[in-house]
Amino acid sequence: MAPGHLIHSHAHEEDLPGTVNLQVAEGDDTAYGQALYPVPAEDPNDPLQWSDTKKILILICVSLYSFLGNCALLGPSVYIALYSEEFGITPTKASDLVSYPNLAFGFGSLILVPLYLKIGRRPVMLLSMVLFCAGLIGASQATTFGGLMACRVIHGFGSGVCEALPVQLVNDVFFLHERGKRIGFYTVCLCLGSTGPLYAGYMLAGGYSWRLFFYVVFAFAMGLLIFAFFVVEETSYKRTKVPSMPSSTIDADKAPDASHTEVAPIIPPRRSYLATLKPWSTINHEQEFWIMMPRAFTYFLVPQVLWVVTSFGIYIGLGALAFNYTFPLKITAPPYNWSQTNSGLITIASFLGYALSIPFLSSSDRLAAYFTRKNNGIREAEMRLGVMLPAMLIAPAGIILYGFAAERNLHWVAYFFGVGLDQWGSLFYFSFTLAYAVDSYNANTSEMLIAMNLGKQAISFGMGIYLLDWILEHGFAVTISGIFAAILLANNLCLLVFMFWGKRIRIFMNRTWLARLHRSTIKSVEVA
Repeated sequence: MAPGHLIHSHAHEEDLPGTVNLQVAEGDDTAYGQALYPVPAEDPNDPLQWSDTKKILILICVSLYSFLGNCALLGPSVYIALYSEEFGITPTKASDLVSYPNLAFGFGSLILVPLYLKIGRRPVMLLSMVLFCAGLIGASQATTFGGLMACRVIHGFGSGVCEALPVQLVNDVFFLHERGKRIGFYTVCLCLGSTGPLYAGYMLAGGYSWRLFFYVVFAFAMGLLIFAFFVVEETSYKRTKVPSMPSSTIDADKAPDASHTEVAPIIPPRRSYLATLKPWSTINHEQEFWIMMPRAFTYFLVPQVLWVVTSFGIYIGLGALAFNYTFPLKITAPPYNWSQTNSGLITIASFLGYALSIPFLSSSDRLAAYFTRKNNGIREAEMRLGVMLPAMLIAPAGIILYGFAAERNLHWVAYFFGVGLDQWGSLFYFSFTLAYAVDSYNANTSEMLIAMNLGKQAISFGMGIYLLDWILEHGFAVTISGIFAAILLANNLCLLVFMFWGKRIRIFMNRTWLARLHRSTIKSVEVA
């Protein structure tokens, strides 16, 4: 985009949410040969009008926050045996130091998301980072199990918004044709956060026991807080719909004469950089706060949102918790006898799986653009889903391999291969189910994000809290290769339901009381 150029578009959403008319009119800016959506206001302060550089810097900041938040949450999973010995508790009890902060991580969004709608994205992001840093430094100084648990819950709660903010900000500053790729960047960082146990394991050699991990994450968190202060501008922006009358409805005899010339809109100046550094924003007095919390739960009744919840919850419960809980205990025992320092190496498999999926991040945007062109410029939300078909079966295959490797003490390469397959597939489900849900329902996106975060953390918590007990009772093959793989496959097969019947589901949902409730409570309007 040329400097000073304001983007124009005549794209608009049809009566059915998730169906968008991207046909190009004269003067429209385009991408993939289609008009841009959402339609920005003629105001350089509209986040959709910002430069690509500014948008990418904001995306980098929130994505790194997601990485650090998840890294801090999951890294100490390699310390379960150490915590058990130091505090005189069972390994299952010690695993609570990961499970309960994980739950707090999800419930943080229940407070912080309504808060960022009320007082702005920027102040809540900075506040959450302060809480995150405070919890980390407290954990590094804790001497009791209770004290460590409290500090872990604080930094988990504070950083919980780091998963809602990237999606919200992508929705705020990027166009529809960019969402799949941009959300993909965020989910890569989210997924790479599960490599935290690798760094935590090797930090044991630093001479500060498990405390060094919290020192290091605290240092990076403080650096990120400073970066966010100077880079992340407030992205909330209320657009007003400009009424227009088609020319065909104007009677020629009543056409305006030459004296009634069209007045060009007054374009306000861009805010100065110093003005954007204010740590506070304007309070939105129209936005309800407390009512958002119970209303967010209604999104669990929306099938597309529920699919995001189950996809995230199951993949986190399997990848982030099951692998990180079981591999350190398995690999340090006979016949492997690896050292505690090397027990986090399984995250290399996760890293490789995610890395090999990165080239596919823009695939759903390109596929949707292709089908939109074939559909005469009308885009359906389901058009991006076809790229997920290979991942639908590859990820469960990885889970089955991992469980049998643990049950039969196969070569350690089998563990790595199984985890890599699962994590490769998980990035497709993390990125594209989320982009699909946001495309399908744009009414009160923030409330949708609350439901997603609460639901996925609750599912992953439920899958992880008694995992070690289940394995001791039933074995790795039955628990992981059998039960967990079957659950994952059932979730993945829902892809076929949404590919073939997703639009019918949207049509049905659009006629329900739930759709009327959400439409009646929209507090911001996109220009169409």
